[in-house]
Amino acid sequence: MPVGPSILKSLPARVLVALAVAFAAAAHAQETPVRILVGFGPGSTSDTVARLIADRMRTSLGTPVIVDNRPGANGFIAAEALKNARPDGRTLMIAPIAVTVFAPLTHSNLRFDPGKDFAPVSLVANFQFALAVPSSAPAKTLPEHVAWLRANPSKAAYGLPLTGGPGHFLAVMVGRATGVDLVFVPYKGGGPLVADLVAGQVPAGIGLVSEMVPQHRSGRLRMLAVFGPQRSSAAPEVPTFDELGFAGMEGGMGWHAIHTTAGTPRATIDRLSAAIGAAIRAPEVNERLLALGLEPVGSTPEELARRVAEDAARWGPAIRASGFRAEE
Repeated sequence: MPVGPSILKSLPARVLVALAVAFAAAAHAQETPVRILVGFGPGSTSDTVARLIADRMRTSLGTPVIVDNRPGANGFIAAEALKNARPDGRTLMIAPIAVTVFAPLTHSNLRFDPGKDFAPVSLVANFQFALAVPSSAPAKTLPEHVAWLRANPSKAAYGLPLTGGPGHFLAVMVGRATGVDLVFVPYKGGGPLVADLVAGQVPAGIGLVSEMVPQHRSGRLRMLAVFGPQRSSAAPEVPTFDELGFAGMEGGMGWHAIHTTAGTPRATIDRLSAAIGAAIRAPEVNERLLALGLEPVGSTPEELARRVAEDAARWGPAIRASGFRAEE
């Protein structure tokens, strides 16, 4: 019921002050947007997914939702910004597995600890990696590519979206399976890698299906095989490594997930998780994710936390066995 002027005049000054503060806080909460930090540039898969779900989250949350790109340092700039944000649920971060699982396993002096500084909110989508070559490459199939590698070991260079991420260790596995000492060429993200593959500047590369499939469809590069237990729905004509006789490559799956700052109230996290899930289930978002070669997921915070722990346990031994440590 509205509070009339006569009632307000009868209230003690301290009550009026408290009411004014409460109303101001409520108004501020209505006006303050929810930010989704993205550690990569516009056009990246993380950015594309963030913008797809942000549009739907605005409706369910009843507040503005903006995408805030903080590219650089393999996503670490955005991660540090999330760590230092207020724990009020107004700052989120969408990040691939490389930031929240691989970074702690490959870096000794991170300025953030995902397990302590972040609170899980929801998985968003799974993704696959693929091995691709320029359209001008002589190899039309994976067996032909392997034969080329063995015949031309001095040219066996693989482009990677970043060092120390899943693609890096999948390339290590390819090198071991083929018996070829591969040279790794790191890029600042999947976009520059794909551009160089199209231009024939690098003989092969391992990147996200979602970032390679448009050029694969247009014939400007050729995906030879995908990592993971099954073919990608976005490129069903491309076989898996397992189908072609390369066992042990089934773990080449990654994911994008959303975290917020540790200490955020659980009720707020649950509300955010529900809004993200509703956005992913929206038909237009679901269809767009599938067309990009992504598998829509959505999850509870507990399911995301379990996925992080499982993948850290799965990849930890392989990373330690490789002896790789990132340059700090």
